[in-house]
Amino acid sequence: MQVVVGRVVKPHGIRGELAVDVRTDSPEERFVPGAVLTARARNGATRTLTVAAVRPHGGRLLVRFDEVPDRTAAEEARGLTLLVDADDLPPIDDPDEFYDHELEGLRAELVDGTVVGTVREVVHSPGGELLAVDVETSGTRREVLVPFVAAIVPHVDVAEGRIVLDPPEGLLDG
Repeated sequence: MQVVVGRVVKPHGIRGELAVDVRTDSPEERFVPGAVLTARARNGATRTLTVAAVRPHGGRLLVRFDEVPDRTAAEEARGLTLLVDADDLPPIDDPDEFYDHELEGLRAELVDGTVVGTVREVVHSPGGELLAVDVETSGTRREVLVPFVAAIVPHVDVAEGRIVLDPPEGLLDG
């Protein structure tokens, strides 16, 4: 299984540098010279990229890859999703922290045990993390964004494959 660690936003300059939105808590481990990442295009095609250099720039990273030598190649890299193997991630010591891939696919249930849906993905927004939960009611499936905060998600049990929701009134209503 692979997990997302970044996304190429746009080229920067004329020497093949790329502006990358970071999607990992450990950019200093993922984006270092010599690190090898899998790059996935929107059409699903993948290729390997090797980090040549990296520097911070305005909340993003500017990354040069060995395989992206110039502006033309950088333009072609726009929109690539950067991935690493989940097995390469270090274990998390904090019981209240999780990798996104650990939460995706978990059963979402209410405090009383009623199953309401499945966590589809973790959305990182400027205001904090949200769980995109596919909720099915009356035969209709829709996405609900649930703030990933202890007051609304009081319990996560990866081993049991579930999260418990205690949503405020109306959050799960269509």
